[in-house]
Amino acid sequence: MGLGFFVKLQILRALYDAQMTYYPVLAAVGVPVNVVTIAILSRGKCGLSKCVTRYLVAMAASDLLVIIFDLILRQIPIIFREQFGFVRSLRLCNSHAVLLYAVTDCSVWFTVTFTFDRFIAICTPKLRAKYCTEKTAIIVIGTVTTVSCLKNISWYFLYTTRYWLTNSPWFCLVVTMVSRSLGWAVFEFLHYILTPFIPFLLILLFNALTVRSILVANRARRRLQCRSNAESPPDPEMTNRRKSMILLFVISGNFMVLWVVFMVCSILRRLDYLGVPVYLPTFVSEIGFMLQLLSCCTNTFIYAVTQRKFRDEVKNGVKYPIEKMIALIR
Repeated sequence: MGLGFFVKLQILRALYDAQMTYYPVLAAVGVPVNVVTIAILSRGKCGLSKCVTRYLVAMAASDLLVIIFDLILRQIPIIFREQFGFVRSLRLCNSHAVLLYAVTDCSVWFTVTFTFDRFIAICTPKLRAKYCTEKTAIIVIGTVTTVSCLKNISWYFLYTTRYWLTNSPWFCLVVTMVSRSLGWAVFEFLHYILTPFIPFLLILLFNALTVRSILVANRARRRLQCRSNAESPPDPEMTNRRKSMILLFVISGNFMVLWVVFMVCSILRRLDYLGVPVYLPTFVSEIGFMLQLLSCCTNTFIYAVTQRKFRDEVKNGVKYPIEKMIALIR
């Protein structure tokens, strides 16, 4: 064993120690912030369109479910396996897997559909009136949810009912011969291609097209201003575009940064099982898990930073019970 192996082992041990604090804290923060986000956005007082509000509420709800099914019911029992040893006696793992992968798919694809909706709103004014509506948002969200559930039913038959309680994507027991088979490898490889590799490409594509459209529109506006030789009043259309662009880029950028390690690790690991030898230190995949779960807790803070009315609603929500308590005491 060389020095490199010793260093990697020490990093892995340090990560395991950090996870014993990181995961419980993340759960303690993630559940209430997503509940608060759902409650505030559902009131419809944040100055956002009903269409955008529907997508953001769906994203917060799916993030909340990921925290429950992945962080609380999978990662925390794995890290504290001595305290949660009783989980091995439960016969629910394959059902748990179906729900976990379904809500994870929803979380990822809701981000894609939101990105596409903003692309339509910013880049195609003629189509915007027809597509960027509350009704369309509900249909899209319902379709993504249904397809995600149907797609992941296969895990019920591929996994066993018993928990493995090991730091691995396979948190359910699987027969070794099956896990090493070509059919299994291809299925899991396609699973990670669909989520999150293809969403990555789509988000990059839509954002690139959005940036291009905005640059073209800005150039045209500057040319018109130069010809008029007069200072034009603020353009509400450009102001709305700018706000939509900031929200879109921050949300999609946050998603890509926090998911990229998990995505690379998942695909390289599947390539290894398909016969393409790829070595990746275990601690890298652990970092991928940690960052991926962090992405379920960050959108609330993004809204608070980028949306003034959302901040105001949070402040009002905090002040209201305090004012009531003071009034009762008096």
